[in-house]
Amino acid sequence: MNMFFDEKGRALSLSIPRRTLQRWRVSGDGPPFVRAGMRRILYRREAVEAWAVSREYRHRAAEITAHVSAPLRSPSP
Repeated sequence: MNMFFDEKGRALSLSIPRRTLQRWRVSGDGPPFVRAGMRRILYRREAVEAWAVSREYRHRAAEITAHVSAPLRSPSP
């Protein structure tokens, strides 16, 4: 069963400010979210965990290599 957290709960569990989640939603850098209403944002636990795992590195060199080899985003038309 899917378990959802609101923005405040997810920010607390990630130990980051709510504003950081808001900025990540705009930039596309954060975990996937669900818009459950005009002002209601939810995060599915499994999606956030997968997002966090995709950003795990054993050392700094691995992180740098991953960013260098990642394809660049093309600008939107």
